Amino acid sequence: MFNVLKESECAMAGANEQQLREELERLRNENEALKSKKGRGGEITFKVSQKGAVSVYGMGRFPVTLYKEQWERLLDRVDDLRKFIAANESELKVK
Repeated sequence: MFNVLKESECAMAGANEQQLREELERLRNENEALKSKKGRGGEITFKVSQKGAVSVYGMGRFPVTLYKEQWERLLDRVDDLRKFIAANESELKVK
């Protein structure tokens, strides 16, 4: 009925508990660091996707992925995009 632990088993259990607490604290700190890094104004990064497209990370929850030709077409019209945003400012939301 009762679990009787030897003195050496108690010492090992205490050591394991201490290791678990240290690991938990390390993971909490790592999690907080990642959360603060992803906050507003976080770093924007670029990667080549598996299919050969350009993915932009850091804009939102999911990456923005377009192929090279699509990015070039969009970048060629950056002035038009800025004008469109300015003209529709009252309807647009900020995240």
